[in-house]
Amino acid sequence: MLRYLFIGLLGLFPLLTMAMCEPQRVMVQVLGSGGPELNDGRASTSYLLWLDNKATVLVDVGPGSSVNFGKTGADIKDVAAILLTHLHVDHSADLPAFVKGSYFSQRDVDLPLYGPSGNQLMPATTEWLAALFGENGVYRYLSDYMSGEASYRLNAIDVPLSPLKMKTYAISPQIELTAMPVHHGPVAAVAWRVTMAGCTVTFSGDMNDDFDTLSTLAEGSDVLVMHNAVPETAKGAAAHLHMTPSQIGRIVEAAQAKQVIISHRMRRTNDREASALAEIRRYYDGRVLFADDLDNFIVGQ
Repeated sequence: MLRYLFIGLLGLFPLLTMAMCEPQRVMVQVLGSGGPELNDGRASTSYLLWLDNKATVLVDVGPGSSVNFGKTGADIKDVAAILLTHLHVDHSADLPAFVKGSYFSQRDVDLPLYGPSGNQLMPATTEWLAALFGENGVYRYLSDYMSGEASYRLNAIDVPLSPLKMKTYAISPQIELTAMPVHHGPVAAVAWRVTMAGCTVTFSGDMNDDFDTLSTLAEGSDVLVMHNAVPETAKGAAAHLHMTPSQIGRIVEAAQAKQVIISHRMRRTNDREASALAEIRRYYDGRVLFADDLDNFIVGQ
């Protein structure tokens, strides 16, 4: 009983922060709106949160995101944290490019990297990072960024995968991160809520909501970024991994999000925006926008 009361109280927290949102200070920029395909004309999943015109939080770093990061005029020295929803290639593969590219910047402050703990299929984020940049890693020539001998240290933090439990990290007086495990088939995965300047932006990552958790994490969000990788007719493995449009509609309605951004768009969902929107509209009548690479969304606008 107490456990569920506590979860319910946590679910009220976004409503408290939402009331303090300072519009125009926060912007969501889409660095990658696609999935793992080679021929969709999109960079893979990645988002950049801006605070007061500074690139502040990166959410996922799929292939192509480092190139689009440069196109935005962002500076890696301003990034306060990188958040990973999971370690699939289309959400994480550009991390080495960001790390190497930072050599040519003036960054001299440690960079935290938050991602899910491991399970039988996927390594923990700390294990994955060591496999990339450790002394015996694939990119061992960049191991100085793990040891602290470079201009900054890359620090991995494993987010617990405890069912129905949120984990919150306050990284500055103005920025708070909250993660909750979500169901992405057998893959270790979390969704993220980022609160900055009182505004709340929630990122679903890839999931199908079998745990029925996202609406609690996202309650009252100013912006809710949802992934539409499969059509309404999806069956089998595709539906086991991803949300259908009707699931998206039910979740955003339960969360009472102010604005919804549809991303992770794949060839099997492109050109089906009208039917996807119709399914979402069965439950939710708020603002719904379909993302393309480098789109900007001002929170509170």
